[in-house]
Amino acid sequence: MDAQGRGRADDIDPADQWVLNPNTGEYELRLAPSAAQSSVPGPRGSGGRGPTGRAGAARTGRTAPARRSGAAAPDDDAPSPRRRTGAPAEAAAGRRGRRPAPKKAKGKKVLMWTGGTLAFVLIGASGAAYLYYEHLNDNITSVSDDGAGTGGFSKDRAINILLIGTDKRTGKGNEGYGDKDSAGHADTTLVLHVSKDRSNATVLSIPRDLITDIPDCPTTQEDGSEKVIPGKQRTRFNNSLGQEERTPSCTMRTITELTGLKMDHFMVADFNAVKTLTSAVGGVDVCLAKDIKDPDSKLDLPKGEHTIEGEEALAFVRTRHSVGFGGDLSRIELQQQFLGSMLRKLKSNDTLTSPQKMIKLAEAGTKALTVDSQISTIKKLADLGAELGKFDTKNLTFATVPVVDNPAEKIKATVVLKEPQAQQLFAMVRDDVSLTEVKQEKKKEKAAEAARLKGTKAPASEVRVRILNGGAVAGSAQETLSWLQVQEGVTKSENAGNAEQPLAKTTLEYGPDEADQARRLAEIMGLSGAALKPGKSVTNSQGVPAMTLTLGKDFEGAGVPLTTPEKVPEDVQKATADKVECAK
Repeated sequence: MDAQGRGRADDIDPADQWVLNPNTGEYELRLAPSAAQSSVPGPRGSGGRGPTGRAGAARTGRTAPARRSGAAAPDDDAPSPRRRTGAPAEAAAGRRGRRPAPKKAKGKKVLMWTGGTLAFVLIGASGAAYLYYEHLNDNITSVSDDGAGTGGFSKDRAINILLIGTDKRTGKGNEGYGDKDSAGHADTTLVLHVSKDRSNATVLSIPRDLITDIPDCPTTQEDGSEKVIPGKQRTRFNNSLGQEERTPSCTMRTITELTGLKMDHFMVADFNAVKTLTSAVGGVDVCLAKDIKDPDSKLDLPKGEHTIEGEEALAFVRTRHSVGFGGDLSRIELQQQFLGSMLRKLKSNDTLTSPQKMIKLAEAGTKALTVDSQISTIKKLADLGAELGKFDTKNLTFATVPVVDNPAEKIKATVVLKEPQAQQLFAMVRDDVSLTEVKQEKKKEKAAEAARLKGTKAPASEVRVRILNGGAVAGSAQETLSWLQVQEGVTKSENAGNAEQPLAKTTLEYGPDEADQARRLAEIMGLSGAALKPGKSVTNSQGVPAMTLTLGKDFEGAGVPLTTPEKVPEDVQKATADKVECAK
């Protein structure tokens, strides 16, 4: 039965309502010749919408008023009214105005789906932004990032997104999961880093039992006031969400404190997200190297390949006692394999060419996930989704932050960072270094940078350099000057004050005949080839040519090397999203 024969909007399958119009290349509501306009499923009821769930949310059965053919589209950046506190709002829907479309319209639509595919698993529904805009917009729940983020992603720089899976027990059918008396935790935490050139991406898994410091968290209250939730030293990472009324913005701050990465956005999912998204995509393919029967997660699958969805998919990502060493680190590997498989399914032609699946994903994604207020509209999610969909899955690397058992515990229950491997991994992500081999152009660039460090080096006493503070801690230029002159013999150096513009990275600019001096200073300071910028020399206070060293925000102190590792430390567990692996 199609949408015209159903009595309630609640019973309508959104995938049944839309058909491709060959004249326009766009999808339109399926209508009988003499029937009134069919309604899109109404917006959801106002329920208890906290930062990690929507307990009590209800949907309306009202019929929405029809939009006239050719009516103006809604403002892309303006969200539709939310049914959070007042009377139910109605979503308008109707046939789009018809106009001649260029022949490539259909191809453009496929590109939209392709660009938004990754967003469905991460932020939901970006590729279907043109479908019943107001209805999907009303599905979105958002909370403030409380100033913990960058203020929003940008197309001209790398993107960092915090993905949180909470164990808060919300939603019908989840009574048997999690702690019913808990406000929830950051049970599964992933940091998605997408490179500036969009050629590659890295997903860092943060162990929930990692001992770390949680900073003070300014948090916006319901009445608009701000409350500072006190930080906590040497505690489990998963306490950064839910506990003591901490919101996702607090987890953002904790990640920044831990890794040095500033987050652009966050997304929070509960148990329902796994169930609904896997069902919407038609199931996720997984492989088991052995039989698994886990009474705790309720996973019961024999050895071999399986397609799982709904409750079974949730059981799969929750199991840990029956895989690996039976702990959280083994579960992290399982979840990475699951996400890699889901991404492959989303990128497949079976999904991209199916309007029914894409619409169901739009519905599931916008209902299941909570996002920060910077991306609280379909338009903004679509823009972000287009950026996230540009890299190939073979260049998406999953890596687990290297940890060891907490040496302070007799009974091992928590972990601490494994040094220096953890800091090396964090530095690679901060400096946008791919964990996989990428484009040939990037290889050439790396080779050119490495070549700058090869060749003769001038004696330290012949190095002439002006030092500027370009974003480092106050006093860094003078500290570096003293260190270079007293300890390293670079006597022809001077403090030139502050740079005109702050820099993220420390740089050394030099003239054509100063390359040997640049190589010596790079060796002394631990500068990478990327920090060396062939250019021109500048006259110093003595009236002679000199190089310019600008200390950027990455500068950590005189004598602290600034070289970014080129290879992943051997002890770091990693896998790429294009590989099929069987859980052991």
